Amino acid sequence: MRLARFRWIWIAVPVGAIALLLLAPTLRHDRSTLPLERLRIGYAVEAPYAFLAEAGEPTGESPALARLIAGRIGIRRIDWIQTSFDMLLTDLEMNRFDVVAAGMFVTPERVARVAFSQPTFHARQALLVRRGNPRNLHSYADAAATAGVTIAVVAGSVEAGLLSGLGMADERLLQVPDAVTGKSAVATGLADGLALSSPTVRWMAAQDRSGAIEVATPFRQSDSNANMRFGFGAFAFRPGDHALRNAWNAAMPDVVGSAEHLQAVAPFGFTRDEIEDLPTLEGLLQR
Repeated sequence: MRLARFRWIWIAVPVGAIALLLLAPTLRHDRSTLPLERLRIGYAVEAPYAFLAEAGEPTGESPALARLIAGRIGIRRIDWIQTSFDMLLTDLEMNRFDVVAAGMFVTPERVARVAFSQPTFHARQALLVRRGNPRNLHSYADAAATAGVTIAVVAGSVEAGLLSGLGMADERLLQVPDAVTGKSAVATGLADGLALSSPTVRWMAAQDRSGAIEVATPFRQSDSNANMRFGFGAFAFRPGDHALRNAWNAAMPDVVGSAEHLQAVAPFGFTRDEIEDLPTLEGLLQR
């Protein structure tokens, strides 16, 4: 068997060009070097956490806070990229954007895929009810214990799990695909309440013009243990973007909880109660 003969052909290639070829994957996927003049932020339309204002600009709790933090670390331009909520992490991993600003809750499943910032809010339990709260519901425990009460829950939500854990039968839980459908169920009497996080419920009540719904007030948190583990929101980064995430976290203590922050998120149903006394991410993951 004859062996083929090969000739080595040397081509003069500038050293700088070789370096660029070798670094090309890094240049495409690593945006951890600071300062950045342009930051790509991904969001999904999930009011009041993120949505589009009438002028077409992204607004809501997370975009408002993201703008404040980006300004602190010297980012001059933000490119907003909209996707569906269930695609946020995949698109982040595929390098469509550099950070997720969508009111995303920290969960073990998400921690396995992305690097979260320090928590930015704690969304507690709440109920949207018909005007006057005719069933006198002031906690999830009340709803579970009151015969004949039907509560709307978004399918797969934390709230659905909490109510089931309190002994509420499945036939008394009206599974809805989204918050808007749940709101309609309450307004029309199909359900006695809609179980969602406090900022969302406040936002929906504030936007309602029919006068048919309101926030159940006062409201007692039903399960202190679950309440300490769920509902903490944060920004999400690719695990390898250390410099960007570290700079973001370093800027957060001067921003989160400040008067400027509170003023920026108040229109979206967020109060000092959702922002004060937040745990560190490390402490939250140990709970």
